[in-house]
Amino acid sequence: MARKKVLNVGGNSKEIPLPDIYKDWDQVWLDIDPAVNPDVLCDARELTKLPANTYNAIYCSHNLEHYFRHDVKKVLAGFNHVLKKDGFAHIRVPDMAAVMRAFVENNMDINDTLYVSPAGPISIQDVMYGWGKEIEHSGNDFFAHKTGFTESSLIATLIDNGFYQVYTGTGAWEIAAFAFKDEPSPAELAEIGLISE
Repeated sequence: MARKKVLNVGGNSKEIPLPDIYKDWDQVWLDIDPAVNPDVLCDARELTKLPANTYNAIYCSHNLEHYFRHDVKKVLAGFNHVLKKDGFAHIRVPDMAAVMRAFVENNMDINDTLYVSPAGPISIQDVMYGWGKEIEHSGNDFFAHKTGFTESSLIATLIDNGFYQVYTGTGAWEIAAFAFKDEPSPAELAEIGLISE
């Protein structure tokens, strides 16, 4: 039986591990930056140029917020294009509702540290507009954030752009979503840990 394939969209490096649910899958890494030598060099807004019905899943971690709102539709159309009929998109984005709550409730300044990541302190401004140090160091403005999501707006965006069913959760300043092209079976949901068997 062929191994399942996941397309890692904008993963920045194969050294960054994917979640455990993909441990026995073949990973194909797509990125816009030729300097990082991805498996597939492509702007995610142009995924419809790739072969259709190829991947069982797409993993898109902290990438969707890097597109203008009107371009998110192109990215999601591409996700639907390259996914198999029973495929899903696993998307992680900053939780702007949680960030804004912390900003107001804690009387924070935009440059105050929201949390400390393995790469260093992350400010409110970094979450809203993109990690300043990375943008400055790389000189690449595609690292900037151009839109944002709350849990409800992410669900609506996915449904409005062709996904049949969406499961979400929040925590650690982010939203995680599993968006399915078709109705998933209980076995499929159990396999990726969304329900217990």
